[in-house]
Amino acid sequence: MTTPGMPSPPALVVVGASAGGVEALRDLVATLPSDLPACVLIVLHMPPDAASALPSILRRVAPLRVRQASDGDRVRAGEVLVAPPDHHVVVIDGTVALTRGPTESGHRPAIDVLFRSAARAAGPRVVGVVLSGALDDGAAGALAVASRGGRVVVQDFDEALYDSMPRSAARAVPDAVRSPVAAMAGLLVRWCEELPAEPAGEGVLVALEMEVEMAELDPDALHDAERPGTPSGFGCPDCAGALFEISEGVLHRYRCRVGHAWSPESLAARQTVAMESALWMALRSLEEKAVLNTDLAERARRDSRVRTAARFAESADDARRAAELVRQLIADVGRAIEEEREA
Repeated sequence: MTTPGMPSPPALVVVGASAGGVEALRDLVATLPSDLPACVLIVLHMPPDAASALPSILRRVAPLRVRQASDGDRVRAGEVLVAPPDHHVVVIDGTVALTRGPTESGHRPAIDVLFRSAARAAGPRVVGVVLSGALDDGAAGALAVASRGGRVVVQDFDEALYDSMPRSAARAVPDAVRSPVAAMAGLLVRWCEELPAEPAGEGVLVALEMEVEMAELDPDALHDAERPGTPSGFGCPDCAGALFEISEGVLHRYRCRVGHAWSPESLAARQTVAMESALWMALRSLEEKAVLNTDLAERARRDSRVRTAARFAESADDARRAAELVRQLIADVGRAIEEEREA
């Protein structure tokens, strides 16, 4: 809510993109008018240890002011704030907070965190935009925006270089508008003009509030014995803690006690990576076992210990056969990963 006597905060246009999203972001920002009556906040998935070139890329084409978000920034109309690497962007009372809260679907910054916090802060004065990207970060956030009265637009599936993210958001929010990037600016301007003057006055759902507070590393949320969802029987890939399943209509996702969040697709992808890593460790152990037993067999033969040499040689052969099976599994897993990326 706005403090009496204070001007209303601007509307929020929250934008999420991942693989194939830089071009879409550039085209979108280039067409937004300089007098857009909203603050644009952008999350692009990026490696945590890499400097982001996105602000400078967008600055070259944008009529609006573009800069990397800093902790404590005010949200101002006509300005674009880009999430920095390895930090979530959370909207609180008309300002931006940067946090190193738990990753969501393996990402920090995560699209869902930004969208969810914007929905909590501004309710129907939020427009969510989901652009090209793999897997489904942004779907839960888009649902949070829609549940608080905001509007959602997704990049046209045929146009997006990677259509998984916009498709997932559209499944979560059936009323989401599907649009090519070139037509989005006009749509966003019209929607911003139609937004209510004030955020919604009704209370925020407890689960939504708790999830935003987890991203903020709020100690009360982290220490709370209650968790949204029900025990799933799965473990968190990041901390090995128990995952709780959260169901929101057609959308299902998981969150652990310390706040790591996973969609089913991102959890499956991370499990595949973990399985491949385990297979490589098994292959290394088997190859070492084969070499060691071959060496032991040779030593035993030199000492005329025939039975011992035969036993070590047989063990080496068993290890090599097992290694070949594991090597084939690694190849199969690799093909499965490539197929998932191309799907």
